[in-house]
Amino acid sequence: MKTSNFALRLQPSLMEEAKKIARAEGVAVNQLINVAVAEKVSALRTEEYFAERAARGDIRKALRVLQRAGKGNPPLAGDELPLPAPRRRRPRRRQP
Repeated sequence: MKTSNFALRLQPSLMEEAKKIARAEGVAVNQLINVAVAEKVSALRTEEYFAERAARGDIRKALRVLQRAGKGNPPLAGDELPLPAPRRRRPRRRQP
């Protein structure tokens, strides 16, 4: 794998945090930065991918599919909606 060099200027506080995290993860700071950049690139590409897919979407077609989904089939075990969480009562304020 070919690598390239890039002079990276980090604020001292950010560099210290990067060193702490790299030590905790058992990797070099260089590896930590490589992984962080790779994660960011992946997130941005994923966002672009879904934006492109959404632009090609056909809402009417999707709604027709959803209207047919599960029609005539009874709910399966595990399809139940969760019960709402019990509401907590607020303690009454004592009047002086």
